[in-house]
Amino acid sequence: MSVDIVVPEVGESIVDARVSKWLKQEGDAVNAGEPLVELETDKIDVEVSAPKAGVLESIAHGDGADVKIGEVLGTIREDGTKGTKGTKGTKGAKGAEDSEDANGTKDADETEARGREEEPKAAEHAAAAGEGQEPDEGERAASDRKAEPAGRSTGEPAATPSARRMARARDVELREVRAEGPRVTRRDVERSLEAGDTPAPAREARADRAPAAAKEARAVRAPEPGDRTETRERMSKRRATIARRLVEAQQTAAMLTTFNEVDMRAVMALRARHKARFKERYGTSLGIASFFVKATVAALRDFPRLNAEIDGDEMVLKHYYDIGIAVAAAEGLVVPVLRDADRMSFADIEGGIRDFAAKARDGKLTLDDLRGGTFSITNGGVFGSLMSTPILNPPQVGILGLHAIKDRPVGIDGQVVLRPMMYTALTYDHRIVDGAEAVQFLVRIRELVEDPATLLIES
Repeated sequence: MSVDIVVPEVGESIVDARVSKWLKQEGDAVNAGEPLVELETDKIDVEVSAPKAGVLESIAHGDGADVKIGEVLGTIREDGTKGTKGTKGTKGAKGAEDSEDANGTKDADETEARGREEEPKAAEHAAAAGEGQEPDEGERAASDRKAEPAGRSTGEPAATPSARRMARARDVELREVRAEGPRVTRRDVERSLEAGDTPAPAREARADRAPAAAKEARAVRAPEPGDRTETRERMSKRRATIARRLVEAQQTAAMLTTFNEVDMRAVMALRARHKARFKERYGTSLGIASFFVKATVAALRDFPRLNAEIDGDEMVLKHYYDIGIAVAAAEGLVVPVLRDADRMSFADIEGGIRDFAAKARDGKLTLDDLRGGTFSITNGGVFGSLMSTPILNPPQVGILGLHAIKDRPVGIDGQVVLRPMMYTALTYDHRIVDGAEAVQFLVRIRELVEDPATLLIES
């Protein structure tokens, strides 16, 4: 009996996906609940697991194929016998059955008996996984080796999709990476590369096994004089979606950007006084983001149309404050949301941003992390940006851009002094936000950040 492997529903707004990589090949034995294939969507990456134990009978859509929700990715044969690979496997197996002799029948019977003996073990493994009792790395590796056909044992540990992609890109053997949790994460791979834990011979052996064409494609050669080589690279689903949404934002909204600058001396002095105690007490650093989140919430209360969206000929004013924080991920910018930011402490905000950054790095952001948002903040200053014009994140009508802090000469009380200054930028939808409101909003942000004690009262 064959069981279909289908593209699962991963969210209301997601209707398609792309096959990133099959973790098993046709003919491989699989356990119930074992990851089979990685899918890439415009928001998150997901792994599709085996619905039943058996043999991966066929793959309908290979790596790089675009698929719809509910579409069949492949099939699993439950009887535990291994047929010929591909869609022609049934016909090939039938021909073999017609021509087999008594010895062949006996071998098939013995194979089927062995399959029946292994089914209780697979069921126990699946039950343990269902109860949240994930086997340790040693047990998982042993189970994987049992599930592999003779002569095909990879010993590759469980890993997140982003970790697998980085390992392939950097030519790292996942079995050589030390995982801090039950699965190897992108951070584990990065840590292994930084520490030099992955032995060079392992990487070289892997490269030797790769086809010559693949090795040549990976080779990085210094450009020769007059070299005009070009390469083409397909956009990821997330990058293509980001590109489409940015163009849509420019085509549908009347975007305008206004600028101001903030003297960061008071905030930096406050952080210097309290950062050690803050880190000791809350386990996270005191950054500048929490000050601007607090100031933004206070300013949005004064200028509510910046915390709204347009629905036809109506303005939908939001009386709650879900602040999106732009975070750089491997596949492009994502904007997870701090929900009810007006009720969050400085520690809550800093901890939330830290967790978002870790999830984005490891490819673990969920749809709930990204859904909604009434206003966004993006900090290009972490990359050294001095000034920029942020693009709206529809259907929001406002986004605040933060930039690098630089010592600049400013005039104070008739004297020129050096101060740590930051340019701020507010992009807004001019259809419902007037220029005066936008300017006053940024001035309010500046007033609150330059006197951070008022944030205790205003936010």
